[in-house]
Amino acid sequence: SSSYGQVINRVEMLKPGDELHHFGWNACSAALCPWAPHPHVERRYLLVPGLRSSRMYIIDTQPDPANPQIVKVIQPEEIHKKSGYSRPHTIHCGPDDIYVSALGAPDGNGPGGIFVMDHKTFNIKGAWEKERGPQQLAYDFWWHLTQDVMITSEWGTPNMVEDGLNPELLLGSKYGHQLHVWDLRKRRHLQALDLGAENQMVLELRPAHNPNETYGFVGVVTSLKDLSASIWLWHRENGQYAIRKVIEVPAEPADPDLLPPILKGFGAVPPLITDINLSLDDQQLYVSCWGTGEMRQYDVSDPFHPELTASIHLGGIVRHAAHPKSGPLNGGPQMVEISRDG
Repeated sequence: SSSYGQVINRVEMLKPGDELHHFGWNACSAALCPWAPHPHVERRYLLVPGLRSSRMYIIDTQPDPANPQIVKVIQPEEIHKKSGYSRPHTIHCGPDDIYVSALGAPDGNGPGGIFVMDHKTFNIKGAWEKERGPQQLAYDFWWHLTQDVMITSEWGTPNMVEDGLNPELLLGSKYGHQLHVWDLRKRRHLQALDLGAENQMVLELRPAHNPNETYGFVGVVTSLKDLSASIWLWHRENGQYAIRKVIEVPAEPADPDLLPPILKGFGAVPPLITDINLSLDDQQLYVSCWGTGEMRQYDVSDPFHPELTASIHLGGIVRHAAHPKSGPLNGGPQMVEISRDG
């Protein structure tokens, strides 16, 4: 196509300051599972939350996907009142409802959690959890539908993240370092899997696509021990869930004069894993190292023993690698998506 890679349209939000981040569809295969079918739900609407404003936009992609339109706006006051949460983050279409994770309460403190919305009307039904247990921090969530299990991860409350990373909180191990296992049908907490307080910001979850498997990967942004980043594997073991580190990406030594103030004393660039993605055949794991400016590919055909098979450099705090070679690139690989056709 002559227009490949070009912007062909824009949808302008109604107010500045929403800070759009993740978004998701109103319907997917999870909405068609045997115990909660929705045969008439169409994969048509995008739900786009404002991470800072707590405002949510419903965008219709039909009849012209190249010209989507905002058809409904859910104001933050409605989300606050009906769910008790604020700062919506991740959206997944679930077997019974649309699920939305939220970082915290309307006042910016905890707990964070999940609220649910109707597939068709997009009305907010309320908070999802019935028995929260020890969980307070929230971020991502995914599930093993055949096991009736949900997994959730941890970042921080809005007050901990909205003004940027707080070094005092980070060095005090106050950001998330646990995964939580839930009974999906009964909406109750089952287990907390602690990765250790030195492993800060346990973010993106990628369960195996094979519905018969009960494992998945999660990325950890940084370790207070040595600035490394890591990938952990959760898996079912003797009727419970367990977790273990399977990949460690070390920090890279660097000239302190080239580093931002917070890193000068370390003399190194942390990898800062911000996203991971798993191929549809569960064979390849892609890892974004935003800090060092590297995208890594791992063979995870044996999920307990991943092998690094390829990497490319893009940007980086010090490296500024260009790709394609067109001058220094600021930033680095942050989010990663894999084509559904492989």
